[in-house]
Amino acid sequence: MFAIYNNNGLSFRSTVDNLYTLSTVDSIARIRNNVEEGLPKNHTSTKNKNRLYNESSIDEATEVYKSIANIDTKVEIYHIKDLMTNDVLTLTTNNTLQEAYDLMVENDIRQIPIIDDTTNIVIAMINERDILNYILGDLEFANSTLRKTLGTFDLKEVITADPITDIRRVAKVMVDFSLTAIPIVDQNDKLLGIVSRANILKAVSNTPPLQIWG
Repeated sequence: MFAIYNNNGLSFRSTVDNLYTLSTVDSIARIRNNVEEGLPKNHTSTKNKNRLYNESSIDEATEVYKSIANIDTKVEIYHIKDLMTNDVLTLTTNNTLQEAYDLMVENDIRQIPIIDDTTNIVIAMINERDILNYILGDLEFANSTLRKTLGTFDLKEVITADPITDIRRVAKVMVDFSLTAIPIVDQNDKLLGIVSRANILKAVSNTPPLQIWG
């Protein structure tokens, strides 16, 4: 389950399929893979698509892989809640652009969720590139721009995910929409955590892929 928030609060909550049909997210850069979800792209020549294997051989190979990789099927990771960072630094619309930049530098992070100061609901994300673009947009008055509160800027809407969301779906949305991180929000709009590309890469590098992807 995915949701979209903006300055007016929740504007969308539905499945990943409906997320891709929204015209309102056109402003978010999308790089479509055109690959069926969960499956690798087929590079086989159209002249030679004879199946060289059967279902039993796939199952056998999977079991051999699990045995070699020492996969404990009792602790499989399926949901994004298993990877997310729970302690999330946030900003409010009353924080200045300078404060946003300083918080990123101090904590060595690249993006921070912005929370509405009255509803405590996530309404946007800001990253280093956004800050640079705001400054370059009015370079002559850069110092003045840095003193402005985040609520005075035209903040982009943010895509969020439900904690019980398949890791593959979240990873695909991040790639297709060129996202470096996704806030994790529950059904009551409460911010629970955040998942970055680094979280997913770390999990992949430390856990056998079949255990992560199921």
